[in-house]
Amino acid sequence: MAIRKYELSAEQKLMEEQINMVREAAKRPIVTDDDNPELTDEQLASFRRVHEDRQADRKRQNVTLRLTPQTIRKAKSLGKGYSGILSRIVESVLDDPAVLRKYL
Repeated sequence: MAIRKYELSAEQKLMEEQINMVREAAKRPIVTDDDNPELTDEQLASFRRVHEDRQADRKRQNVTLRLTPQTIRKAKSLGKGYSGILSRIVESVLDDPAVLRKYL
């Protein structure tokens, strides 16, 4: 059987032929690929731990930071999301020893 590709929108109702195709496909066995075996429970648990660790690293914390009015105006001129932009700027400077040394 040849592979058929359809693009459907959420508003579009399935035709009877398409419904029958889905029913037929559901009866077919799942064929695994030797190059991409199914993940074991241990592998899935490992991925879950990595995901949770990354989520914890991304959690934002509120801090009080004293800035000059000029700096605040410049930051706000960046538009919506300026605090996230400032966060990335500070992080990139702290990760670059040469730039960091310039301001110490």
